[in-house]
Amino acid sequence: MSDIALSRPAPLAIARGNGKRSLRIVQSLCILVIALVMISPLFMLLIASLKDDRFRILADMGSFRAFWVSDPTLSNYQEIAHFSGELAYGRYLFNSLVILVATVVSGLVVNSMAGFVLAWGSLRGKAALLALVVALYVIPQESIIMPLVVMMSRAGLTDTFAVQILPWVASPLYVFLFYQFFAQLPKELYEAAEMDGASVFRIYRSIYMPLSLPALATVSILMGIESWNQYLWPTLVTQTDYARPIAVAIATFFGQDSIYWDRAMAASVLMMIPVLILYLAFQRWFVSSFVGSAVKG
Repeated sequence: MSDIALSRPAPLAIARGNGKRSLRIVQSLCILVIALVMISPLFMLLIASLKDDRFRILADMGSFRAFWVSDPTLSNYQEIAHFSGELAYGRYLFNSLVILVATVVSGLVVNSMAGFVLAWGSLRGKAALLALVVALYVIPQESIIMPLVVMMSRAGLTDTFAVQILPWVASPLYVFLFYQFFAQLPKELYEAAEMDGASVFRIYRSIYMPLSLPALATVSILMGIESWNQYLWPTLVTQTDYARPIAVAIATFFGQDSIYWDRAMAASVLMMIPVLILYLAFQRWFVSSFVGSAVKG
């Protein structure tokens, strides 16, 4: 009898097990609700882009009909996927891709070089330069937009791809991210390469850059999203379709007299696809970078 009594789980242990199980269920439900809240606008956007009646889209908003389409069609995508004419959203999408790729590639080179020099360069006043970089980060971009517009206008760069790339290549945030990553690498790497006769650029290119894949992935995604979502700046510096990005072009669907919800939804879906591909391509390094920062912090 005593052996049987001892083998039975104590009521307190049972209560603790039930409590943990209930807590896990509540946590799972909370995560599910948060995920549904975040995903539902995207799903609604996708469903609306498959409807061919803009008035029907507006009428369905606010009800469960917004999440269902009985007769899906790709006509909205076919109407806007052109490279010339009034609905040249293929051209606008191409413009945005050119701006994104050029900004990210040049930004990775410039910001990583600056971060490497701040971490391992033999410059005087590096601490002051680093403090200046951090101070520049807290200045809102909107506060310097008008002087930038004047400078670019006098340089004759308005309504070009260059005017949408050059101002955002160097960023205090990305310089600091690279500095933080390079500074945490072992000092012995730099000293050993220096003793072997490698130049500073050779050390940067052949040793530190291959080790900085997590930082490169993080900066690529953040810079790509920032470039892709630019709206105010290209609105001020582009007047024609030649270099206009898709974020600005979507606003043309919202007129004073009418709003073309069907085409706007399709264009918005097209606008999401490249940044999703960018994230999926660098997801592994992006997540590992943040996990590593959290562990070290």
